[in-house]
Amino acid sequence: MANKVWKFHNDVDTDQIIASQYLLLPDIEAMKIYTFESLDPDFAKKVTPGDIVVASENFGCGSSREQAPSVLKALGIQAVIAKSFARIFYRNSINIGLPVIVCKDLYDHVEDGGMAELDLSAGTVTVDGQSFTCTKLPEYMQGILNAGGLIASLNKEED
Repeated sequence: MANKVWKFHNDVDTDQIIASQYLLLPDIEAMKIYTFESLDPDFAKKVTPGDIVVASENFGCGSSREQAPSVLKALGIQAVIAKSFARIFYRNSINIGLPVIVCKDLYDHVEDGGMAELDLSAGTVTVDGQSFTCTKLPEYMQGILNAGGLIASLNKEED
């Protein structure tokens, strides 16, 4: 099933994902309505569960705040697909169960508001009938995502 694409530029930092003044709010549910506020003030009102964020280079740079991937997950973003990620954002995303996929060629072939179909297990994204190969997550990382994040995965192993 194809999902709507939200396309962002190079160097989207964590403050653009969720501005620091909203970190004082009591929880992720309260914060998520301010996601991407400086780039698209209505983003949280328009996004629907299953949508995909596509970005260029260095997505999630800036601070190490875990709230950045958490608000995306709370809004129902299926995955973030970018040419590259800031290392700490990538790790935080996997830890909370948000798929982050490196796909070098997709960005130039998808439009904001377009449709894309992600197949995580195959490591592909399809846009307008054209399939792009992405970095396929190792089985253990896929297991963490399937469990809902690192803590959930570790708790599952203890059972």
